[in-house]
Amino acid sequence: MDPVTRVREHFAESIALKEKSAAELGESIAAAGAIMSTSLLEGGKILSCGNGGSAADAQHFSSELLNRFEMERPGLAAMALTTDSSTLTSISNDYAYEEIFSKQVRALGKAQDVLLAISTSGNSQNVCRAITAAHELGMKVVALTGRDGGSMAGMYSENDVEIRVPATRTARIQEVHLVVIHCLCDLIDTALPAEAATD
Repeated sequence: MDPVTRVREHFAESIALKEKSAAELGESIAAAGAIMSTSLLEGGKILSCGNGGSAADAQHFSSELLNRFEMERPGLAAMALTTDSSTLTSISNDYAYEEIFSKQVRALGKAQDVLLAISTSGNSQNVCRAITAAHELGMKVVALTGRDGGSMAGMYSENDVEIRVPATRTARIQEVHLVVIHCLCDLIDTALPAEAATD
């Protein structure tokens, strides 16, 4: 296959999955946006976590809230649990890599907060343990997953929302996760009172 055809096939596959995801995931994305907006409006914050590309997505989401997305507004309370190398390495060294997010959730989380848990496979054990820690504190969870939902699929409470991309290829799942993140940012922006958007 020549390189140009290969590139075009990547785009075609990505477009097809985005169209399928738009049809299947709209309600769950809207529900997740409502959970996050309510938390922020009531003084809560959003903690996010993931590994590799999902760590980058967690940081991307946090930066869009702390700074701005597409409208002028005050910064919103969000924290990516993937960024503090001293914390991550000390926890993984003294305890286990599987605990790098859960220990942070237990230290920083409150009942009114939301955990954004990102794993394309749904099998990341450190993300699974973060979900357990969030539930212990009474936090709600929004999960971005793919494939069959993995281990995370059996962990949700009735107040949580899973947004599961209907695909098996990691790159395609991550591409949809990014669109979902932008949808969530937009839903949060539009849920803010008018005065908050113009301060």
